[in-house]
Amino acid sequence: MSADAAVGPDAEVDARGQRCPLPVIRLARAAADLGPGALVRVLATDPAAATDVPAFCRMRGHALVATQDAGDGATAYDVRVGG
Repeated sequence: MSADAAVGPDAEVDARGQRCPLPVIRLARAAADLGPGALVRVLATDPAAATDVPAFCRMRGHALVATQDAGDGATAYDVRVGG
């Protein structure tokens, strides 16, 4: 866990059980609502999210600050929204 993730997210997107592209679509909506500097945690069970979330971050100027096992078969992705 990074120092950013230790502070806690500004928003959490629960995309468990949702298939590609829904986790990234929901992340995009949350990022747009919060704006630059916000921390969004995405919980996803779709294996494609391991590729999709980092690719989305690179394309949109966001930073993937942490990835960790959420303990229930999901992975937590902490994304710092870019400007």
